[in-house]
Amino acid sequence: MEVIIRPNKESATTLAANLIADLVKRKPTLVLGLATGRTMEELYDKVAAMKLDFTFCSSFNLDEYIGIETIDKNSYRYYMNKHLFDKVNINKKNTHLPDGMAKNTIIACHEYENQINDSGGIDVQLLGIGRSGHIGFNEPLSALSSRTREKALTPTTVAQNSPLFDNPEDMPKRALTMGVGTILEAKRIIMLVTGTEKAEILAKAVEGPITSMISATALQLHPACTIIVDEEAAGKLQEREYYRWIFENEPEWEPYRVV
Repeated sequence: MEVIIRPNKESATTLAANLIADLVKRKPTLVLGLATGRTMEELYDKVAAMKLDFTFCSSFNLDEYIGIETIDKNSYRYYMNKHLFDKVNINKKNTHLPDGMAKNTIIACHEYENQINDSGGIDVQLLGIGRSGHIGFNEPLSALSSRTREKALTPTTVAQNSPLFDNPEDMPKRALTMGVGTILEAKRIIMLVTGTEKAEILAKAVEGPITSMISATALQLHPACTIIVDEEAAGKLQEREYYRWIFENEPEWEPYRVV
């Protein structure tokens, strides 16, 4: 795991976008693991503005609410179309999300795992972090070896996401999500975290013990995980100076130091 601290949200998001752009250019058939949420909206705007060629790329999203049609503005399919897919030249037939309307969610989740495997696996997984430390909808006590499955959402998650609904009470209380084990199988992981409200949980995820109570701590086990944060989100990290040193001195980051 590497933690990269940038001065502000703009520079952190720009760095994440530039990393994604370079990966797409190096591998035109890149398999992307995608996330949703407020943190990702600015990132997707920047990626779309780069006019990259996504012709041969494919994608798999982390999660989807159960019981919401894809045309509903609160579905993650709608979100992805609005914030990324409609703005780039990706073939939507190659973009995948868990089927929140499936009659049998067990079969749907098994088929989703098979689709990921058939694609050759996810090359780079984008992540944010929830206020309870979850990645995807892997709420507290999610097994670190878990696979794509149905999960009940915590009151914390509901409180965080329900204001996005016209009627907050309409937010589903269950969702389909990639498992922690599924996420860890991605060849590379990039997590973007910004804002003071994420500082405490980020510190626990990065520098605390690995625990199923905070699914993001499992990222400590991944051999190629980069966590990009702004100064606000980095506020409670104990090793801030070391993380800054990494960006300023490690050769791999030299092309990005002007960001």
